[in-house]
Amino acid sequence: MESQRQKKISALIQKDVAKIIQGFFRERVGANLLVSVTKVTVSPDLSISKIYLSVYPSVNFGKVLEVLNKKKSEIKNKLSRLIKHQLRVVPDMIFFADDSLDYIDKIDEALKGGGENPIK
Repeated sequence: MESQRQKKISALIQKDVAKIIQGFFRERVGANLLVSVTKVTVSPDLSISKIYLSVYPSVNFGKVLEVLNKKKSEIKNKLSRLIKHQLRVVPDMIFFADDSLDYIDKIDEALKGGGENPIK
């Protein structure tokens, strides 16, 4: 169970990392890629943050993850400048795929009668 402090830090990191990542991909890639931060969880000792990303189109997730892992130190540096008055130490970031949109599409397609049963 997350403490109140973890929830506040997660919300703070989610808001600021989303701004950083969207600006990063807007400058370098262009308008044909949408990356959003769907959820952030922070470990109890506040040293690690798990950042869940949704990428549209989802076939580009591997490339996005590779770029973000290469630029992780730059993202962490920008984040530290944004939250320097709220946190002393910025948690290390680990990026994960949030595939809930793909799952919702499969369920929607199955309900329409076109796909296989996603609930097994």
